[in-house]
Amino acid sequence: MAKSTALPCPCGSRLAYQQCCEPLHLGRPAASPEALMRSRFTAFALNRPDYLLFSWHASTRPANLDLHEDPPIKWIGLEIKHSHQHGYTGEVEFIARYKIGGRAGKLHERSRFEQVDGFWQYLDGDQLA
Repeated sequence: MAKSTALPCPCGSRLAYQQCCEPLHLGRPAASPEALMRSRFTAFALNRPDYLLFSWHASTRPANLDLHEDPPIKWIGLEIKHSHQHGYTGEVEFIARYKIGGRAGKLHERSRFEQVDGFWQYLDGDQLA
């Protein structure tokens, strides 16, 4: 009998995907802006544009989202630099690491979030150097 092994969550939380980001991907509200940021990184890593659109604030959400790049982007790590929330707003500074065609890159961003009807949503962000 083969043992089942839980896959680690791509967000770097050290939890299994099933205990970390999957419940959010299935509709559970994120507990904080940081939890939403982690779940969105995981959605990029797992190619889940449906969740990315769902978790995007209606005022800034694109009409559609195509994650099929050529060459494909492989998201390889997330580092949370700073996270805070105040009432129904929050901010997360992060570095997301990726590879494209074997070349490493990073996205350093300060993202803003707003809670709407009990769900944290990505509003917008500023890229940092």
